[in-house]
Amino acid sequence: MAVKLYDYWRSSAAYRLRIALNLKGIAFESVPISLHPDKLEHKSSEYKALNPQMRVPAIEIDGKVIGQSMAILEWLDETWIDAPILPADPLMRLKARAFADTIACDVHPLNNVSVQAWLREEMGQDSAAISTWYAEWIHRGFAALEARIEETKGPFLFAEYPTIAEITLVPQVYNARRFDVDLGAYPKLVAVDAACMALEAFQKASPEANAPV
Repeated sequence: MAVKLYDYWRSSAAYRLRIALNLKGIAFESVPISLHPDKLEHKSSEYKALNPQMRVPAIEIDGKVIGQSMAILEWLDETWIDAPILPADPLMRLKARAFADTIACDVHPLNNVSVQAWLREEMGQDSAAISTWYAEWIHRGFAALEARIEETKGPFLFAEYPTIAEITLVPQVYNARRFDVDLGAYPKLVAVDAACMALEAFQKASPEANAPV
């Protein structure tokens, strides 16, 4: 099955999918869709015809284009059962999904590119105000996640391998650092991020490894 990923190197949602595809060893074609203000390729008529929501990532399988990274992660795990990204134990699966959704539903949507643009263009907020906004939602989400982390037997949260929890966490940690958010209050999250970034699958998925030349 040929997999095509409509991708942007700095999109944290696209970053999630690159990690999962790498962990599972799935070959894929990356089609860059620039979100840069000078290009805005996601708003082009060509891309809108493929993905009416005009967001990245989206994945194309057998000519069908589908968006929403979290749904795609679940589909990948159902379709390629080797190298699972959900724990085998049902309770651990619940915990991993809840952890991931805290980021994907409560933190990331408030800080994505479209929200930042709206704050800047419609609300007249400057860079300092937007950075304060960004940090606020990171701190709220990360404080809750740090408190939820229980004693683990290894470097990962809910299994002996990275799951959907780490796949969503690592891009959000990257973004927090990019916006100079102080992560000193979250040593457990930082340690999980470091363990993941020691793995080739995460390294190959990083924004730097996928930046346009």
